[in-house]
Amino acid sequence: MPGFMHFFDRLLKALEVPGLEIPAVGVRFFRQGASIPEGVQSYAPSALTLTSCQAVRQAELGDPVLLNLDNIGCIAAAISFGLVDQHQAHPLQGSRVYTELMHKQSGQENAFLPPTPKDFTEGVVYACQSSGRRDFCLFGARDQGRFKDQDTARSAVADMMAIQPAVMEAVFFYPPDFHEPELVPEVVVLSVRPVELTRIIQAYQYRTGKRLEASMGGLRAVNSDLIVRPYLTQQINLSPYCLGARLIAKFDANRLGIGIPYAVFTALVEGMEESMGGYPFHAYPGASDKNDG
Repeated sequence: MPGFMHFFDRLLKALEVPGLEIPAVGVRFFRQGASIPEGVQSYAPSALTLTSCQAVRQAELGDPVLLNLDNIGCIAAAISFGLVDQHQAHPLQGSRVYTELMHKQSGQENAFLPPTPKDFTEGVVYACQSSGRRDFCLFGARDQGRFKDQDTARSAVADMMAIQPAVMEAVFFYPPDFHEPELVPEVVVLSVRPVELTRIIQAYQYRTGKRLEASMGGLRAVNSDLIVRPYLTQQINLSPYCLGARLIAKFDANRLGIGIPYAVFTALVEGMEESMGGYPFHAYPGASDKNDG
C-alpha cells in the first residue's frame, strides 16, 4: 500500500519545479494502552524536553521525535494532545522548555512554582499581568501577557481545540522518508510559502469545489490549530504560526503552516496531479525561488 513518502513525492513532482523543497511532517497519535513500535519508542528524548513546535521543526529537518508526558516541553501542547487533563491542579514534574522561560525572568530562583494545566485552562498564565501572576510572564517587566485580562484569555483558550479528556500516551512526529512504511500519519503538516499555499488550495478546490476556511489564533498554532483541529474535524486548517513557533522553534518568516488530515492529503495530491495543466505552478512568480524561506 502506498505510504506517506509515495504521496509526498507525487505532490512535489506535480508542482513541476525541480529541486523544490517543502518541509513536511507526519503526525501519529498513540492512545493510552496502545502498542508503540520499538522503532518509534527509540525517538523519545530522555535528557531534554521539546515543545510541539520544536518537535515539528526537528522532524522537518529529518529527525523524528516521540513526545509523551515526560518529555513534552509545553504544558499547553500536553493539554491539546490529550496527554494531561486540562483541569489538573498540580504542575507537571520536572523542568519544561516553556516554563523555564518563566522561571528565568521571575527572579524567584528555587521558590518558582510552575503553572498547572488548570492555570493555562483558566487563563491565568496567558493573562499573567491581569491575574497578578507576574511570575508566569515570559519577557520580563514589560510583558503584559498574551491577553488583556483573564476573561479574554479564558475565552480564547476555550476556542483552542484539545483532545480531552486525556486519552493519549504519546505523539510521534516524523519526516516522509521515515523507515517504518506501515506507520500511517493521521495528520500531515506542511510548512509552505504563500505561493505554494495558492497551488495547494487550487488542487483541493479542483476536486471538491469547496473553499478553504481557516481558524487561526496567536497561540498553540502547531499543536492545536495545525494538528488537533485537523485531527478532530478532518478538515484542512492553516496558521501563520505563533509565539512559540516563531521564537522557540524558529520557523522561517516566509513560511506558514497547513495541517491536513491524511485522507484529505492523499486526495489533494491526486487533485494536484489532475489539475496540473490548468494551474501552471512553475510559471507563478517566485515559484522557482527554492531558497526563499
